[in-house]
Amino acid sequence: QVQLQESGPGLVKPSQTLSLACSVSGGSITDTYYYWAWIRQPPGKGLEFVGHITHSANTYYVPALKSRTSISRDTSKNQFTLQLRSVTPEDTAVYYCARLVVTVEAVYLDVWGQGTLVTVSS
Repeated sequence: QVQLQESGPGLVKPSQTLSLACSVSGGSITDTYYYWAWIRQPPGKGLEFVGHITHSANTYYVPALKSRTSISRDTSKNQFTLQLRSVTPEDTAVYYCARLVVTVEAVYLDVWGQGTLVTVSS
């Protein structure tokens, strides 16, 4: 059973860098057919896809956040990380990590972490 767990600070000051890690257990982040994604949900709003890293370490970021976002991985820890630079209060959200299944037939998120609230405030 694959499980994901987010970790990182719950409070970040404006203009600083938000850094979160997602630890994966029960499976490997290098397994074929799986990508590893970050999604966020601002208070009172819907889910927003942030980006993903593939099993071969290629990355994708949504255009609106691309200039400020980096997703990387540490295969020795079976962990992938999110960095979001120059944050503003608009980046306040519950951040989720999730597994993205990619096949010829479909692409979908099948396993989620519990989410972690990150507040951007001075």
